[in-house]
Amino acid sequence: MGTPFPRALTRSLSRQSVWKRSFSSSRQSHADFTHAIIGGGAVGLAIARQLAGRTGTSTILIERHGAVGTETSSRNSEVIHAGIYYGPSSLKTKLCIRGKHMLYDLCEAKSIPHWRTKKWIIAQDEQQMQHLQDLHTFSKSIDVPTHFLSSREIQDREPDVRAEAGVLESPTTGIIDSHAFMAYLEGAFDEQGGDQVMNTIVTGIERLEGGDEGRGGGYAITTRSKDGAGGQDTITAEVVINSAGLGAIEISNMLMPAQRQRKAYFAKGTYFSYASGHPKPKTLLYPAPVPGLGGLGTHLTLDMAGRARFGPDVEWVDDPTDLTPNPARLKDAVDVIRSYLPSVDVGAIDLDYCGVRPKLGRTTGTYGKDGKGFADFYIKEEDGFPGFVNLLGIESPGLTSSLAIAELVEDMLYGENAKV
Repeated sequence: MGTPFPRALTRSLSRQSVWKRSFSSSRQSHADFTHAIIGGGAVGLAIARQLAGRTGTSTILIERHGAVGTETSSRNSEVIHAGIYYGPSSLKTKLCIRGKHMLYDLCEAKSIPHWRTKKWIIAQDEQQMQHLQDLHTFSKSIDVPTHFLSSREIQDREPDVRAEAGVLESPTTGIIDSHAFMAYLEGAFDEQGGDQVMNTIVTGIERLEGGDEGRGGGYAITTRSKDGAGGQDTITAEVVINSAGLGAIEISNMLMPAQRQRKAYFAKGTYFSYASGHPKPKTLLYPAPVPGLGGLGTHLTLDMAGRARFGPDVEWVDDPTDLTPNPARLKDAVDVIRSYLPSVDVGAIDLDYCGVRPKLGRTTGTYGKDGKGFADFYIKEEDGFPGFVNLLGIESPGLTSSLAIAELVEDMLYGENAKV
């Protein structure tokens, strides 16, 4: 085990507050912190904010980069999803719907930039139209509004859109400034006395023996600085939340026995910029979902200034750190884009940036009719490891679901059905 955690590494804004409070409202603890959250993306920040609000506790956020939200959370479409793609009884459906309402409420209360753009899902033939019919039927069953548009409505509202078979509109879909959202979460966490360590890589987790009944002795988290300077340090915590995104399965495998370890999968998505002012849709445009595809197809989204961008596509990769756009992806993307926006200026479409989604397998991004190939979020306090909560495969709609995921994690730990 490394040397005890050096307190001076925590953020100066709040470092003194942690050591002046009792760490547990229920018993005396010898751990450095009540809660340690590994991973500072949107979900990790939301959980940190949620748990830091509990009286008599202390919470630390451990992030391997120099700033929060620099991986999946800042390399996505920034869409607030409606919750219609993920099938009955899934965590993705439940948390997306709950998270969507929480996110809109928070944005309005805290003036976080967002825009209720609405979304069109576009069908070009009868088979695609059947997919839209299935989505519409399912959306009614979960009380999420969708409706079909007439040909006249399509032409009047978005005259540049090609929709040979029809359009299903999702009126509760929107976009959010994800950076402003994460800045709010980080600030709220700091105001509640939370601590952060940046540029810190977790190299091991060990369950500690001892303690009283309940969560026992907690966990020792071994860390090192990202630049490799100095030796190892150790942070101890009663509760550990693994919200490490692209690194979450690696973190889980540090603690789980061999028979419960997993293989990580990664879906790289390339985004494409658009330098022309025409056509200029005011609505998010999505092709009809393709069964078996790892995402939702190369769609058109908007930024907060109303500029169009396209993506992501899906490319299965082994290296989650490879964020270099691949020029070979451009032609296929253009073909998809022209299917629903035929007047697009192809010369104005260019490679922009890439993001990588953590996956539990080569799974589809939508539920489909029978759910085949669909993988739900994995959010669980692991059996035999009380106080260790794993969040694996937190891809889309993770940003939309983040506040609801934080609520769920707190309930797992402290609600009526908590294990201890």
